[in-house]
Amino acid sequence: MAIRITRTSSPKPQPDVKKLGFGKFFSDHMATCECVDGKWAEPQLVPFGPLSIDPAAGALHYGQAMFEGLKAFRGEDGKVRLFRADANAKRMAKGAPRLCMQAPDPAKAVEIFHALVALDRDWVPSALGTSLYLRPNLIATEGYLGVRPSTRYLFYVIASPVGAYYSNASGLEPVRIKVELKLTRAAPGGIGAAKAAANYATSLYSAAEAKKEGYSQVLWMDAKEHAFVEEVGTMNLFAVIGDELVTPPLSDSILAGVTRDSLMTLARDKGIKVVERPITRSELEAGTAKEVFGSGTAAVVSPVGELNFEGKKVMINGGQPGPIAKALYDELTGIQRGSKPDTHGWLKLVE
Repeated sequence: MAIRITRTSSPKPQPDVKKLGFGKFFSDHMATCECVDGKWAEPQLVPFGPLSIDPAAGALHYGQAMFEGLKAFRGEDGKVRLFRADANAKRMAKGAPRLCMQAPDPAKAVEIFHALVALDRDWVPSALGTSLYLRPNLIATEGYLGVRPSTRYLFYVIASPVGAYYSNASGLEPVRIKVELKLTRAAPGGIGAAKAAANYATSLYSAAEAKKEGYSQVLWMDAKEHAFVEEVGTMNLFAVIGDELVTPPLSDSILAGVTRDSLMTLARDKGIKVVERPITRSELEAGTAKEVFGSGTAAVVSPVGELNFEGKKVMINGGQPGPIAKALYDELTGIQRGSKPDTHGWLKLVE
């Protein structure tokens, strides 16, 4: 696939790796590719900068917008590799039809990811716990106020060198979580299983209120009864109950996380019994879980040290990271950095 490259004439200074945080800095270039009436144009790599978009674009009025998140890592050998980029490209292609959108062919999307990282490889940090986070976006750009799917789309990818996701967390420091028992993130029959921008808009209010009370995020329950666990913040959720690693089964209100799938695979490799079943509020409120942790591309593994059920505080594992969360975190991050063998072929070298 031909990719036209326009290099920046004003390279930006590299940020201090100790001040990276998450999503605060962006690399010199971005990838763009337009789709009109079902036909994709030649992709381009251009200097990072503002987009020109019609004020009547469908993304702005009717929410036809979705995104992905994946990472490139600099291994101990100094080489740069992308982690499971094909899985993210396939997930976007699978979710786009639910929003009446057309995503790029997954194989072509992966080529674009590799091309952007190759061009901005100097932006991939090498310090432990850091990576280059890629944010592919798909938005409707046709200027039209009738309520119907757009005929024009823009696929673009930006890249950000990142450190820890939570500003108060380093590595596996447990977070405090407020259980949301009134509002809802996603409902059956909705778009919760697609990585749609609207899903995140619905989560902002509860998260902001929780942070005012000193909590890092919220635990989302089912929309009907608020009796079953769904996601924690923007992550999939795991709990160690008895001798099992339990996670809610995928549904049309739970995103099929790539990190979720990776951790389940690694847990089975270690002989841990993995069970996909509903987790009830009563189980967690009663303190049944030995460990609770979230999983996602941004935070990788985020142990939960405390759950707050409308004022009732439940401590998890004494507020410390559990052994299974730590073992899975060490295994996955080790694979990503090249210190542990990649037996599943998840890493792809960026040439």
